[in-house]
Amino acid sequence: MRRPAHVTAGPYAPPAARRELVAVSADGAQLHVEVHGDAGAPAVVLAHGWTCSTAFWAAQIRALAVTHRVIAYDQRGHGRSPAAREHSTTALADDLVAVLGAALAPGERAVVAGHSMGGMTIMAAAARPEFAEHVAAALLCSTGSSRLVEQATVLPGRAGRVRTRITGAVLGSRAPLGPVTPVARKVLKYATMGPGSAPDRVEACARIVHACPTGVRHAWSQVLAGLDLDADVARLTVPTAVLGGTADRLTPLVHARALAAALPNCVGLTELTGMGHMTPVEAPEAVTRAVSELTAHYLDDLDTTEKEKTP
Repeated sequence: MRRPAHVTAGPYAPPAARRELVAVSADGAQLHVEVHGDAGAPAVVLAHGWTCSTAFWAAQIRALAVTHRVIAYDQRGHGRSPAAREHSTTALADDLVAVLGAALAPGERAVVAGHSMGGMTIMAAAARPEFAEHVAAALLCSTGSSRLVEQATVLPGRAGRVRTRITGAVLGSRAPLGPVTPVARKVLKYATMGPGSAPDRVEACARIVHACPTGVRHAWSQVLAGLDLDADVARLTVPTAVLGGTADRLTPLVHARALAAALPNCVGLTELTGMGHMTPVEAPEAVTRAVSELTAHYLDDLDTTEKEKTP
């Protein structure tokens, strides 16, 4: 019997959604969307990364849904969102604005948080009018805008063409990951998590990553290998916080620091000592706190302003 695509007990087991819906993207791709928390609460939208799913945000959903309306969706081909033909940053942007339109009322604002490819999704969508309509602030978590393969340190050795070529081949492999075994956990921990990551956190990440279909994993690896969203960073004008781990091998801190320097309205850079790439699982409290601080500053203030305008 196949193991579930996520852990089923503990803080990293995803809670049941209050409601589910399907958002339809520009090319007809269908996106699975979950809504947690009370309908009238401040809204938070969560976009997960490459090879992950809404289950990746379990700890944030559980904590934030007490006081927020949390909207999480599966990127196309991941989790419960069917695979689609198109794989591009344009498709990622289309998908995010489709989710915003489906889950939020006209003119309603939310804080949007993206991890890894989810952060790239936010950058890609930054210039869209729907983004401007619905996004009050953003969190870019363990992500980068370009040169991902070149600057990854998954493989040891000096940076250069040889390491870049081998790294690209490893990350873009078409080989199936297979079952979650002790060896598989060690490999995943080394590549994506800090050395001090607890076994339950490694297990939670491994279950999710290994559940991603091989074809989907490969298709998106090709998009990430050629990623260039540097110009889009300049268009991300909403207040934006950046967070990264000092032990991240996939998107080392050079990316977080570059984003913080390039963003027009960066409101903070958090560097998490000893944490790897999977920061929402490795440091759930820190990521939850970053989202909560953005909602407190930019959604609560927005609500107050709107009330003052009401005659």
